[in-house]
Amino acid sequence: MKIRKGTKKDIPRALELIIELASYEKSEGKVMTTVESMEEDAFGATPIFEFYVAENSESIIGLALFYYRYSTWKGRRLYLEDLVVTKKERGKSIGKLLLNELITHAKHHNCSGISWQVLDWNESAIQFYKKTYNASIDGEWLNCSIET
Repeated sequence: MKIRKGTKKDIPRALELIIELASYEKSEGKVMTTVESMEEDAFGATPIFEFYVAENSESIIGLALFYYRYSTWKGRRLYLEDLVVTKKERGKSIGKLLLNELITHAKHHNCSGISWQVLDWNESAIQFYKKTYNASIDGEWLNCSIET
């Protein structure tokens, strides 16, 4: 098992994992991202996200996709967009390895912390975040978005 920074050649597999996560989150068919758009957005003239992959001897089995954000209260932060481990590899601490790598990355880049979202019905993920990282789960704020 190896955790490493994602490369352009990893994008097709990263997108497969994102689609698998969308299916798990009961959002099949909502992924609009393409390999081409992800390649541009990660490795083009103005990269807007980065990612780490978990890789075994056969393939990439996990992904932590993130970007920098700014909190007017807390300063520079990382936003974890997706943390996903393929279904057959879950329960083997791969998510923990990916998140630990992201924590190291955040500290190295002087971030005050990491934030992310978790669905309220995803009890296994909520318990993982609370038990393993003593994460704060804020039920007060509501998500908002505008499609353009």
